[in-house]
Amino acid sequence: MHVSLATSVGRAGRPNEDFVGAVPGAVVLLDGAGIPGAERLCVHGVAWYTHRLGGTLLGDLSRNDGRDLAVILAGAIGKLAAAHSATCDIANPSSPQATVLMVRAHRGRLDHLLLADSFLVLDHVGGGPQVVTDEREVIARRECSSPLSGVTPGTPEYDRIRASCATALRARRNQPGGYWIAKDDPRAAREAVTGSHALDDLNGVALLSNGASRIVSPYLLTDWPGVLDLLTAHGPSGVIDRVRQAEARMDGGPDSQAPDDATVAHWTALPRH
Repeated sequence: MHVSLATSVGRAGRPNEDFVGAVPGAVVLLDGAGIPGAERLCVHGVAWYTHRLGGTLLGDLSRNDGRDLAVILAGAIGKLAAAHSATCDIANPSSPQATVLMVRAHRGRLDHLLLADSFLVLDHVGGGPQVVTDEREVIARRECSSPLSGVTPGTPEYDRIRASCATALRARRNQPGGYWIAKDDPRAAREAVTGSHALDDLNGVALLSNGASRIVSPYLLTDWPGVLDLLTAHGPSGVIDRVRQAEARMDGGPDSQAPDDATVAHWTALPRH
């Protein structure tokens, strides 16, 4: 197997809250949720959470025992919750949490699991890319933010409604009808988006964190077939470089966004057996 990896911190002087790693037959990518105030709730921080959870997942996947990916994730969430429940307020809605994306080759198939908004691109033989993501957080965020429509940014009314929207979104986290993310409750793993594909049908797969997926939306620098072409030509760092260039051009403009941690993994030469 051949896996190439790249990650880039969004802001200098802050830890990278993404995680990416690989073991023979599996790749894991996590995107930590840097929620304001998380440091007061957990002495370890978001980066510690993503790196510790990612390492636990890779350790379990390296056993290559064919266990269901949701079972592996639930076990890892439970282990990590036990590791810092005595020192941290892990039940608080703003305590450290992370999106999860796992892919594993086993017995001729590629299994995947997604929890929250990372992106998996399946490069099908003889066909275009298939993009898999978990859209529930995006949908919940859009619904919770709808009261801001037509309100002038920077006004007291806008700030008040925005704070109310943030509270409403937190209330939907890891709740039926809301969205799911790795945090303190192993039951969230049951709600993950999962699937399986024959390895013979795939040229490879790409995994992107939300910060790296900006190359397609909202920046419109390319489409998903173009992402695969860029990965072939320049590797994961080529994707991240394009994102950073776009952020630099937009800096201070009306469409600018705060740079986010960006991470990409590209797995080719998939094992067939």
